Amino acid sequence: MRALVQTVSRAAVTVDGEVVGAVTDGLLVLLGVTHTDTAATAGTMARKVHEMRILDDEASAAERGAPLLVVSQFTLYGDARKGRRPTWSAAAPAEVAEPLVTTFVEALRARGATVETGRFRAHMLVESVNVGPCSVLLEL
Repeated sequence: MRALVQTVSRAAVTVDGEVVGAVTDGLLVLLGVTHTDTAATAGTMARKVHEMRILDDEASAAERGAPLLVVSQFTLYGDARKGRRPTWSAAAPAEVAEPLVTTFVEALRARGATVETGRFRAHMLVESVNVGPCSVLLEL
């Protein structure tokens, strides 16, 4: 599982002209799932993201109560080492990835986090205003 975690002053996801998820002063989490990921992986990643000290004064989202916007992002597993067209073979198929993204979100909520989401398998417009900017790539 890979997560690109960004500190944001605001972030939003729009699908078909409707805002389906938005946060202010929190984290935007782009989440990719691979074939070997499990519910345990999703739980561990949720804990790591929630407790990661990347907000002002090295605080975590858990300490600050900062909201998170989670967006499924299979392209985090794109491989463009050969040629000009990336391959997505390392990304889990939607039938595997979707329940694990849901498990990740539920694990964050079980920790008390406020979580907004994008819409799985939809064409999403993702807007974000990075703070810092700070972007951290986590991989389990």
